Amino acid sequence: MSKNTKTLVGIVIVVVIAIAAYFGFTHTGSQASSDKSIKDLKIYFVPSKQPDQIVTMTKPMKGLLTKELKKEGYDVKNVDIKVGTSYEAAGEALSSGTADIGFIPGGTYVMYQDSVKPLLTATRAGLNKDFSNAAKWNDGKPTELVTKQASTYRSLFIAGPSKKGQELAKKINSGEKLTWEDVNSAKWGLSSTTSSAGYIYPSLWLNKNYKKTVADLKSTVTVDSYGSGMARLASGQIDIMPTYGDARRDFATAWTTDYKQPKSIWAETNVIGVSQEIYNDTISVSKKSKTMTTELEKALSKAFINLAKTKEGKKVIAIYSHEGYVPAKSSNYDGERAAQKLLRDSQK
Repeated sequence: MSKNTKTLVGIVIVVVIAIAAYFGFTHTGSQASSDKSIKDLKIYFVPSKQPDQIVTMTKPMKGLLTKELKKEGYDVKNVDIKVGTSYEAAGEALSSGTADIGFIPGGTYVMYQDSVKPLLTATRAGLNKDFSNAAKWNDGKPTELVTKQASTYRSLFIAGPSKKGQELAKKINSGEKLTWEDVNSAKWGLSSTTSSAGYIYPSLWLNKNYKKTVADLKSTVTVDSYGSGMARLASGQIDIMPTYGDARRDFATAWTTDYKQPKSIWAETNVIGVSQEIYNDTISVSKKSKTMTTELEKALSKAFINLAKTKEGKKVIAIYSHEGYVPAKSSNYDGERAAQKLLRDSQK
């Protein structure tokens, strides 16, 4: 091969390599771009409020989250929002990868922690009442919000206007302690087994005070949401309902309108028990999701934190009384783990 021919071949090889490198780079860039294109982002909510109300209130989140994720380089084609039929349904959806993101309480996260990761913990406006003594909640005045943000809350055991509910409230408000016979004689309305305020922490309270759990209560019914539970409490179908503190704020209007009670919720209900502090709800992601990546998790964290700072975003997350978000620590939910261990041991 002549010198000129060798030179020509060399030039051709260099050109071919350059073209291949160019298209390879372009293809790789295109692939990176497509990795940040998400066809469907699936979000599940737990039914702690009326499901139709949650769907209506969270509808704007689709556009808001899409907008915030776009700032992080993600092109989300569709955000699909569903409300689980129960807390467990939302947990199962995350566990199986059917849902990518879940707005779930700490108890539900811990129940499904092998396949669910907490990204953020919600913050809420604190309350002007935060007593471990039940009677101190019963001044007949509405519980009010304060400006200071809180990342914890308590489960309050609300006694309704039924004869038994009023009997137990009278003992508490006169400074007496309730006996096991007292609490076991009432009909309890309990949330699903992964509800922190409605099931798990009431078990810890019963264990601490009586060496019992909710499994030992002789008369219980399961309420599918706090709204339906409050309706049952108002009508006297149940005597006690554990709920997040202070849920009565969210149902004060419904108490005299939808539930048609003659007096205010503050006049007709009393707190008869208070749990230890509970860390707020989480925004968690599925470890089984085919969409989720480490980069997307970081982008989602930024997106939700920023979304919560906007006027429109605050309206959306108000459905759960969330006001902001901070990075979650798994260790913050060790109280949930202890409670669930107690429940498992009690069932052996």
